[in-house]
Amino acid sequence: MKEQITIFLHLIKFEHTLFALPFAYLGMVLAAKGWPTWSQFIWITVAMVAARTLAMTVNRIADWQYDAKNVRTANRVIPRGLLRPEIAWCYAIVALAIFLLSAAMLNRLALLLSPIAIFFLVGYSYTKRVTWLSHWVLGLTDSIAPAGAWIAVRPTLGDATMYWLMVAVTFWIAGFDLIYACQDTAFDRATGLHSVPACFGNAAALLVARLSHGVTILALLMVGIASQLLWPYWVGLILVIVSLIYEHTLVKASDLSKVNVAFFTMNGYISIVIFLSTLSAVALQYDFL
Repeated sequence: MKEQITIFLHLIKFEHTLFALPFAYLGMVLAAKGWPTWSQFIWITVAMVAARTLAMTVNRIADWQYDAKNVRTANRVIPRGLLRPEIAWCYAIVALAIFLLSAAMLNRLALLLSPIAIFFLVGYSYTKRVTWLSHWVLGLTDSIAPAGAWIAVRPTLGDATMYWLMVAVTFWIAGFDLIYACQDTAFDRATGLHSVPACFGNAAALLVARLSHGVTILALLMVGIASQLLWPYWVGLILVIVSLIYEHTLVKASDLSKVNVAFFTMNGYISIVIFLSTLSAVALQYDFL
C-alpha cells in the first residue's frame, strides 16, 4: 500500500499543488473579505486537490508514449511500467467524482460551472498536439483555481478582481511553462509537438516568458487597486517582482542548467508570498484575525 501511494504521488507530482493552492486561497480570501467558513475552506481545498489530481493524471496518461521516448521524462511511472494506464484512469475517475462532490457541497453556481472546469482540466493535455498556444491554455486552466474559489465563497461572476486574478495566474503559469518547455525544444520538433520554443526557438520563448510575467505584474497591480488592498499586499507584490526578475536571470537560451530552480523553487516562493501578503492586507483591512 505504501508503495502504491508513493507511485500515485509521483504520478500526479503532488508537491506541485503548492503552485496553485495559494492562488485558490487568494481568491477565497478576497471574495470573503476575510476568512470564509471552515466548511467552505475545507471543500475548496478538497476541490483543488481533486481538480489537480484529475488534470495531472489525465496529462500523464495522454503523454505517456511521448514521455517514454523523451530522455527527460522516460523515468515517469507509466513509461517505466510501474502503473498501467487503465489503473491511472481509475484514479482520474475517482478524482473527477470528488471534484463534482466538492462543487456540489459549495454552491449551485460552482456545480453548474464545473463542466467548464473539467473541460479545461482534461483538454489542456492535448493542446500541445495542435497549437503553440498550449502554454496559455495551461495558464487559463490553472486560473480556474482562484476563480473557482471566488465563486465558492461568493457565487457571482461580476467582480473585476476575480478576472484580474485569472489574468495574473494565466500569464504567470504560461511564463514559467515557456521556460520549462525550453528543455524539450529538440524533442518537440522531432515528434511534431507544438510549443513556442519548438516553433520559434528558446531565445524567443524566454523573451515571451518575460513579457508574460510583465502582464502578471500588471494584473496583480490591478488586483490590489480593484480590492483597495493595504500596504502588506504592496510589499508582497514588490517581493514578487524581484523574484520574477531573479527567475529570469537564472535561465538563458544557451544555459538551461538552472531551469528547475527557476521552475520549482522560485515559483513556489512567489505563490506563497503573494498569498500571505494578501491575507495580511485583508486581515488588516477587515480586522478578521
